[in-house]
Amino acid sequence: MKRCLFLVLISVVFFTSCKKPDYKNILHDPGLYSRTVYELNNVVMGNNFSPPVASRNYAYASIAGYEVIAAGYPDKYKSLVGQLNGFKKVAKPAVNESIDYEYAALLAFCKVGEAVTFPEGSLKYYTDSLHQIAVTHGMPDEMISNSEKYARAVALSIMAWSKGDHYLATRSAPKFSIKDSIWRWVPTPPGYFEAVEPHWGEIRTMVMHDAKEYTVVPPPVFNIKDKDSQYYKEVMYIKNTSDSLNAEQIHIADFWDDNPQKLNVAGHVMFVTKKFSPPGHWLSVVGIGAEKTKADYSTTVCAYAKTAIALFDGFIEAWAAKYKYKTVRPETIIDKYFDANWRPHLQTPPFPEYTCGHCTISAAAAEALTSVLGDNVAFTDTSELIFGIKNRSFKSFKDAANETALSRFYGGIHFHNSCMVSRQFGEVVGDSVVKKLVMKK
Repeated sequence: MKRCLFLVLISVVFFTSCKKPDYKNILHDPGLYSRTVYELNNVVMGNNFSPPVASRNYAYASIAGYEVIAAGYPDKYKSLVGQLNGFKKVAKPAVNESIDYEYAALLAFCKVGEAVTFPEGSLKYYTDSLHQIAVTHGMPDEMISNSEKYARAVALSIMAWSKGDHYLATRSAPKFSIKDSIWRWVPTPPGYFEAVEPHWGEIRTMVMHDAKEYTVVPPPVFNIKDKDSQYYKEVMYIKNTSDSLNAEQIHIADFWDDNPQKLNVAGHVMFVTKKFSPPGHWLSVVGIGAEKTKADYSTTVCAYAKTAIALFDGFIEAWAAKYKYKTVRPETIIDKYFDANWRPHLQTPPFPEYTCGHCTISAAAAEALTSVLGDNVAFTDTSELIFGIKNRSFKSFKDAANETALSRFYGGIHFHNSCMVSRQFGEVVGDSVVKKLVMKK
């Protein structure tokens, strides 16, 4: 019996030692990078981060992954050091060390993604599984060690840079004050939550000089008495549209709702349902687009980084405008002057109406993503199927962004003018990212 067992063990060792290493087939698959981003998306959703804060997670994590690839393929990609505000240095790989840059990019993404605003360890189970894949599928021990060491070094560089973006200072900044002015934002039903991230416009931008670089035009002057005023017409337009939505308009509103914390109230029972936030939805679109265009690993990593940067700056631009103008939501005005029981199709989020954040960041993301994967990329967005919302198909990324702008109007949470102006300034932000950043050589 012992002799038979010994022969079996010898056979297993011999088979394993003769098996050709195939770690590249798995760890160099661009689809694995997309699944890794999706894993962070799930962690972000589970931890109740607001959309602006979520964009911060995605941006720094995506840049970490990109910097590893840029170091591994310097003939094809250029580091973002010196191109992004305050980003002055990043760890370099040791000379002549064997490093698997695709594996290291995955680890750097996860390390930063979980550490920017989370306690470390939220993705440990995932990085442990990546390590096991490397071991099981034949990556040399020295390469595993070198790759993991380099990933940690890059992650530390990115996290050190992130600490200078004013995020921590905004955690203790004063809350938004509620004042008795009919045009000024006040909390809305059903939760009547306080205003989210009133100081996000103070966060350090990545490509824009600051949040004041592009001046957003003022909203229509508040005037509910003059039926010929633009403001009155905007109120009537959204009320009448919301009161007669067709099935297609409802689907559009629901598909781009992306409310990460919808409060449901049934009698005395209250509970929250979660979905991906707007930046999470768009990073899902990046993965779908990369797969559709058959993008290779490095192109996929570049697409995520460039899109995440545009999302980050887009939120800063939109939030600076929100808390500059501090405008009231349609729900508040319609309830007060026209119908006390009126409710929009979508739940009104807790921050000022003008400008529209989702409209801004979607347009910015579409510009950035188009610059990497190409224009007129027809795709079917399956991001919301997990939440019970059927798919939608688009002719291009910009087509999807245009529909996003309409969705906030159909949802009854943004005036039509706000959606159109916000889309325009989102395009400006995205275009600045495209023109100012040199990534692929």
